[in-house]
Amino acid sequence: MLNPTDWRITMAGDAAVAIEYPPRIDPLISQRVVALAARIRAARHVGVRDVVPSYHAVTVYFEPTHTDLASLWTALEEEAELPGAMETPSREVIVPVVYGGVDGPDLGEVASFSGCTTEEVVRLHTSVLYRVYMVGFLAGFPYMGTIDSRIAMPRREVPRLSVPAGSVGIAGIQTGIYPMTAPGGWRLIGRTAVGRFDPELDSPSFYQPGDRVRFRAVEKVGAP
Repeated sequence: MLNPTDWRITMAGDAAVAIEYPPRIDPLISQRVVALAARIRAARHVGVRDVVPSYHAVTVYFEPTHTDLASLWTALEEEAELPGAMETPSREVIVPVVYGGVDGPDLGEVASFSGCTTEEVVRLHTSVLYRVYMVGFLAGFPYMGTIDSRIAMPRREVPRLSVPAGSVGIAGIQTGIYPMTAPGGWRLIGRTAVGRFDPELDSPSFYQPGDRVRFRAVEKVGAP
């Protein structure tokens, strides 16, 4: 169980402060991180320009010339110590996925590696309600976990130079969705039309830390 006092605050370069929890994939740590990030954003500290939650840390970026670092440091310590709610409101997203074929070229390899049939891989991948732990790597890329250990598989040794937008991949015990066409080394098992990155929107990233995601196998999805 997570100890509420099991955190530390540290500088992350000359223009950022990080509040760090134990470095592991843990839904309780993620809940604490998401709630703390929301609390810091709501406080609207002078000089703070961004608040970024990850698997086990909240990084607060600030303008050095407009920030009293000592005051900000104290405020962040106080906010991290508040008991507060362990979770902020989140949403559940159903993501339709076409598995295999040209949309999931690595599905067969994942099946062979795991000793399952391709149908079993799809069943296991769609059987979990995933949590979005962080968004990163690419703008809007959701890191989700954790997949059934029976279909966990390392990244490709040689990444692809181009992965189509909407591709659903596996890397270790994580799953994710490419929000745009980009290079990448995750094992591609399917593709969806849901959740592309759109810089024209007020919230360009469709997925947010704390979201819950369930995949659903379909034969056809909307146009990419």
